[in-house]
Amino acid sequence: MSIWPSLVTICALLLYLVVTINVGRARIKYKIMPPEMTGDENFERVVRVQQNTLEQLVLFLPALWLFSQWINPIWAGGLGGVWIIGRILFAWGYYQAAEKRTLGFAISSLVSFTLLGGAIVGVILSLRS
Repeated sequence: MSIWPSLVTICALLLYLVVTINVGRARIKYKIMPPEMTGDENFERVVRVQQNTLEQLVLFLPALWLFSQWINPIWAGGLGGVWIIGRILFAWGYYQAAEKRTLGFAISSLVSFTLLGGAIVGVILSLRS
């Protein structure tokens, strides 16, 4: 087993922790206390970054590990690193304005689909052996 998918998993979880902490900070800044989820537009964008990152992790992490197992752990780690960069660009852009999230979303989505597609191909090819 390669260390690279493990490092990417740790980075993805740390990224999620940071965007979750940012929600707490935004709650204080914009005075929006739980259980409220709406209010200031800036707060809502911070919440959407956290929620969308969680939604993406559900696809990304299993795809990363399946790709690592059935294709190549080094390639999985490299693609996972690109996913992390995409999510950072997504968050950074979305914090500024909703329309600035597109590039980061596109990068991370393309990586997730590549990992999932590769995992599917790897599993199918192993069935033929």
